[in-house]
Amino acid sequence: MNKFKIFSMALIATTVAKAQDLEPAKKAIDAEQFEKAKSMLKSIILAKPSNGKATFLLGTIYLKQNISDSASIYFQKGLVASEAARFNTIGLAQLDLDANNKAAAQAKFDMVIKELKKKDVEEYVYIARAYMNADKPDYKSAIAILTKAAATSPNDAQVQLALGDAYYGDKNQNDSYVAYRNAYQYDSSLIRAKMQLGVLLKGAKAYTEAVKAYNEVISINPNYGPVYRELAETYYLWANNIPKTYNENIQKALSFYEQYLTLTDYSITSRMRHADFLILAKDYKALELEANKMKELDGVNPRILRYLGYSAYENGNVDAALEALQKFTSNPSNKIIPRDYLYLGQAKIKKGTSADGKSVGPTQLASGIADLKKAMEMEPLAANEFNEIGKKLYDQKAFAAAAAVFEVAVTNPTSKNYLIDNFYLGNSLYYDNTRKDVVKPDPIALAKADVAFGNVITASPTTQDAYIFRARTNKLIENDEMMAKYYEDYLRVVTEKGADEVTKNKNKFIEAYNNIAAVFANSDKTKAVEYFNKTLALDPANEYALSSIKLLTKK
Repeated sequence: MNKFKIFSMALIATTVAKAQDLEPAKKAIDAEQFEKAKSMLKSIILAKPSNGKATFLLGTIYLKQNISDSASIYFQKGLVASEAARFNTIGLAQLDLDANNKAAAQAKFDMVIKELKKKDVEEYVYIARAYMNADKPDYKSAIAILTKAAATSPNDAQVQLALGDAYYGDKNQNDSYVAYRNAYQYDSSLIRAKMQLGVLLKGAKAYTEAVKAYNEVISINPNYGPVYRELAETYYLWANNIPKTYNENIQKALSFYEQYLTLTDYSITSRMRHADFLILAKDYKALELEANKMKELDGVNPRILRYLGYSAYENGNVDAALEALQKFTSNPSNKIIPRDYLYLGQAKIKKGTSADGKSVGPTQLASGIADLKKAMEMEPLAANEFNEIGKKLYDQKAFAAAAAVFEVAVTNPTSKNYLIDNFYLGNSLYYDNTRKDVVKPDPIALAKADVAFGNVITASPTTQDAYIFRARTNKLIENDEMMAKYYEDYLRVVTEKGADEVTKNKNKFIEAYNNIAAVFANSDKTKAVEYFNKTLALDPANEYALSSIKLLTKK
């Protein structure tokens, strides 16, 4: 009997020891110290190849780092482990989700759930996280799984934390808050749950309150790295949403991100995350330094080409940008994002721009525009970025190139810049047809300009300059009737805004009166004289009006 007791106690001690072996690694994962966690888990697997939980956790780290091949290797290895093998089935199911094979993933999840006992909730948590962490997150499925787990284990802190994440992803702030609060109440060592309460405030643009919440986390554990990343991201959003704070807050953001790195690790994965943040913060000098450091660490990782390309373009080295981005986007195995094509398109256009900046070679322009279209096909919201690209070309008087950019931009009517992009499209086409070297205006291009100004007027009927430019465009097309109509519309819209606005636009009123009068000169001389007199009321010495009246009243 005593031997049996000793044996039982030894068995319990061994089981506890195995569980405890994983705890430091799990804490390192939570603290986003992924290289440290990988080292721990590899040591555990080496000592205990039967530990399927360790292979699963290692595989999930590789998934977080977008190294799916290594993740699959460890999940497959864990499937034949004698302990906790089913966790690896969950990992393989996430790979199925990433491959958009929902049926295969569901079959694997069902296989795991079928084996579970009433109190087994950890598997439910990881199934839910597989749904949330997939390339195309499915938060509603995660909520359904976690709700079932919470019904049997209502006080499980990890279930509540995962529920908070799922509700947050599903944009349900209220239930997310309750779940995070519950998680921290059930386990006060679960500091991530407390941090996430600050994340909710960040999402609500309550930046001061969010920072206060993060500082509470720091007072509990000043070495918890993720809170400094959240601080960095909060100050970045603060800087962009309240422009007058930009310089101060963007520096705070960059400083906190550096602090995050010192508390996690300087691995290639962490550096890439830092690089992504530097792109958001538009610190391209620092990005170039980081990209070159990454190249020294891992010269074969293709994503480094992205960072080298972006920073080279922003820092004025177009040739280096083209080399890096063409090499990166030409490999079909690389995960290309819309911004890659945005930068590649800009680099091609920049490469083809003349010394005076006023023209772009047709071949480079066509190729660059094709890349911008690819970006928009991948993500229609990429159209929001086109305004800045087109505006640069417009400001340097490369009107044909600017028009080509804006013409792509306005194909997405949901873009936040749709109205202003239409205005710039119309103006670019108009000015491109009024260059000194233009022998004859292009009626097709000007018809597009007319439509663009019409789009502006439809969306914003009080945008006065849209009317006058539409009138000028119709003058170039030699459509006198529509020219007169839009000049009349211009006069009406400005007059309705009051005397001060009329005074500010005196020269444009004279332009409108004279052009309307010229139209009437052939059909209604009395009306023509009436408009020329309106010109003279503003400018008594106007030579065109004086000479025209003289001709019209000559007997």
